[in-house]
Amino acid sequence: MNEQKLKSIFSEVLGIDEESVTDELTYNSIPEWDSVAHMALVAEIDDQFDIMLDTEDVLDMSSFAKAKEILKKYGIEF
Repeated sequence: MNEQKLKSIFSEVLGIDEESVTDELTYNSIPEWDSVAHMALVAEIDDQFDIMLDTEDVLDMSSFAKAKEILKKYGIEF
C-alpha cells in the first residue's frame, strides 16, 4: 500500500503516468524530475507520510528505489 502511495506522489508531482514510476526512475533521467520537482516531491512525501526528511536524505533521494530505501529508515514499510 505504501509503495502505491509513493508511486502516486511521484506520478502527481512529476506529472507522469504511474506506469513510468519504477525503481529505475532516477533524478534528472526525465525532464520532469528537476531540482524544483525534487523539492516538491520531498514536500509531498513529508506531508503524505507525516515525516520530516533530513537534508542528507533529501540529497540522497536519487531514484524511486532510493526513496523507498530512505523511507524505511523512518519506519515506513514496503
